Amino acid sequence: MFTLRLRRSGLFAFSSRKYVAKGGPDGGDGGRGGHIILRGNAQLWTLLHLKYRKHIIADNGNPGEPQDRTGAMGHDEIIEVPIGTVAKREGSDEIVCEITKDGEEIILTPGGRGGKGNAFFATATNRAPQHVQPGEPGIEEWIILELKLLADVGLVGFPNAGKSTLLSVVSAAKPKIADYAFTTLTPNLGVVSYRDNKSFVMADIPGIIEGAAEGKGLGIRFLKHIERNSILLFIVPCDTTDIAKEYDILLNELKKYSPQLMDKKRILAISKSDLLDDELKQEMAKELPPDIPSLFFSSVAQQGIQELKDLIWKNLH
Repeated sequence: MFTLRLRRSGLFAFSSRKYVAKGGPDGGDGGRGGHIILRGNAQLWTLLHLKYRKHIIADNGNPGEPQDRTGAMGHDEIIEVPIGTVAKREGSDEIVCEITKDGEEIILTPGGRGGKGNAFFATATNRAPQHVQPGEPGIEEWIILELKLLADVGLVGFPNAGKSTLLSVVSAAKPKIADYAFTTLTPNLGVVSYRDNKSFVMADIPGIIEGAAEGKGLGIRFLKHIERNSILLFIVPCDTTDIAKEYDILLNELKKYSPQLMDKKRILAISKSDLLDDELKQEMAKELPPDIPSLFFSSVAQQGIQELKDLIWKNLH
């Protein structure tokens, strides 16, 4: 929850300085309350640093001061967030703002204006105003921060398809890997090195199961990360009963979640292919969907990894 406190009112005062006869009103204005600001930080990849900061409170502005001096502004609260962070109001899909650049600053909740001191109200007919204006009341609201990962390639597949293993082999990322479903519970990013010092970013999200668009398994909690990927890399293990059917299930879940995902480029990669000989690969290739580029690879045996990188790079550019 992000909260802004009350802003201070102006000051009621009259000049009492030496050698100033019949000193008039000189109460200054109150200072502005602090803003709550989102700032993009390209060195951050998650929102985990905000997990235990549910209440963020900006400072009050200071009261006005004598001699028509404005009170100091309240200290702004700056929240560092990863690129791709979206702010929404609680209970609504309304997007308040979105951080898309490193160093970009957006005022999430503005500080209220300070009140006016009695010097502000002095006129030719009212030279000794007896009132001041209070500051604007504080704002208290719940804001939901969501992170949609910015990656070139998004890995899509059932749990235990080999997505995390692939990411660990082609990048320096160290995702949790184990022989059971839903090992990956949070998205992982890795920078993949390519030829001539080029690189691209790969994102591994928790596995999808049939019915994910309706909330089964981990549901649609992480499907939003796929929206920002340039290419969808579908990972299906070679030992599955029907590779084409599993691919269709995955594709259908994405379509039900967001039909716009069908416009993205897609690649089908068959994992754990070190279990197959060349003849069996040729037979299985005949059953693969014809409308999508595909290949066989093995992360453990380091087979087809460079070919997969080449195919990804070709489709990225």
